[in-house]
Amino acid sequence: MTARGYKIEEGNRLNNFAVEPKMYVDETVQAGFTEYAEKLNGRLAMIGFVSLLVLEIITGHGIVGWLTSL
Repeated sequence: MTARGYKIEEGNRLNNFAVEPKMYVDETVQAGFTEYAEKLNGRLAMIGFVSLLVLEIITGHGIVGWLTSL
């Protein structure tokens, strides 16, 4: 492999699609009661709460009133 990111195959054929990305392994656990999961859960809860407030301001009804008027 050369410095430009392409490969010369047998018979001096240029293969510029043989560039492989650099791989890395992320050792951090992102499942269960971890800091990452708790932050994600909190952020999603805040988005949901603000969405319900906006819905109530726009329609003048809460979520139950809005659903029953459909």
